[in-house]
Amino acid sequence: AAWRDSPLKEFYLSVKPASLSIPGDCMYKEKIVAVVIPAYNEETQIQQVLASLPSYIDHIVVIDDKSADGTVGKVREAQRADPRIILLLHEENQGCGGAKCTGYKWARDNNVDVAIAVDGDGQMDPEDMERLCAPVAADETDYAKGNRLFHADACSVIPKFRFVGNFISSFLTKIASGYWSITDCQTGYTAISKRALHAVDWDCMFKRYGYPNDILVRLNVADMRVRAVPIRPVYGVGEKSSMKVMRVMFSLSLLLLRLYVWRLWKKYFIKDPHPLVLFAYFSLAQLALGGLLLVRFFWLWAQTGHAPELTLVLMLFCFSMGFQGMFFSIWFDMERNKHLQ
Repeated sequence: AAWRDSPLKEFYLSVKPASLSIPGDCMYKEKIVAVVIPAYNEETQIQQVLASLPSYIDHIVVIDDKSADGTVGKVREAQRADPRIILLLHEENQGCGGAKCTGYKWARDNNVDVAIAVDGDGQMDPEDMERLCAPVAADETDYAKGNRLFHADACSVIPKFRFVGNFISSFLTKIASGYWSITDCQTGYTAISKRALHAVDWDCMFKRYGYPNDILVRLNVADMRVRAVPIRPVYGVGEKSSMKVMRVMFSLSLLLLRLYVWRLWKKYFIKDPHPLVLFAYFSLAQLALGGLLLVRFFWLWAQTGHAPELTLVLMLFCFSMGFQGMFFSIWFDMERNKHLQ
C-alpha cells in the first residue's frame, strides 16, 4: 500500500521494471493479472492499444523489440499517464516470439497469476480479454487460446490466403501438439496461468513465426490444460504485416515436424513410456522411404520410358504401412490427451 502511494513508484517501474512486483489496485477475482504486449514499429497503434486495456489489469508489460520508429517514445508518453505500464527494451530484434518470451519471464518472476498476451497492432478486441482471462483465473484451464474461426464473420473478415494457411497449419499443429480441440493455432491472443508460466522453459522457445505452435507443443509435454475461447477477428485497423504466407508455411511445416518428433520422444519415451512412439517413428520412417521411392519411380520412368513395377509396389507398401502406423499413433495420442482439453 505504501508503494502504491509513493511518488517514486512510477520512477522505479520505468527504470527497474523486472526487479519489482507491485500489483495494481483492481485485481481480477483476487488474481494478479498482467498484459504482455510485444511491439515492433507500432508507433501508430500502440497508444490506442494501451488506452483500451481494462481497469482490472495490474501490470501492462510492453516489450519493444528494437523498433526503428517512435514506438518507445509513444509508450513513454502513455507511461506518464498510466503507472501500470512497464517498458522492457530489447537490445537486438528477437521476433514476436522472443518479445513475448521476455514478457512471460517477467510475469513468471513477478508473481503474476494470469498473463494475457496482446499484440501491439490493435488486431485484438479488448472486449474478449475477460473471456480469455476468466477460465484461467478460475483454474479451469492453464492456457486459454483465442479462436477467431468460431466467429460468424471469420470467412469474410480474415484474408483468404491467411484463412486457408491458418486452416492447414492448425491441422498440422493438432498432430504436432496433441491438442485436437484447438482450431486456430496462429492467433497470439492468449491467457496463461502461473503454473504454466513456471512449467515452460521460455529460453528454449522458438522466437519467430511458429512460436504459437511451439508453445502448444511445450505445454503438452508439461501436461497443461488448454482451452479454445471464441474471439472476434479484427483486420483493417492500420496494422502492417510483412509475412509471406507461402514461405512461412514451408518453414512452419518443417518446424512442426521437428516439434512432433521431439514431443513424442520427450513425453512418450522419456517422461511416460508408451508404445505409440514406436508406431509414430516407424510410420515416419516408412513415409520418408515411400517419398524416396516416389522420386525414384518417376526418375526411372523418365529415363527408361516405362514405369518400374517393383519400385511402384514397394512405394505403395511403404505409404500404406506409414499411414496406417500414423493413424494408430494419432489415435493413441488423442486418447492420452483427452484430460488436457
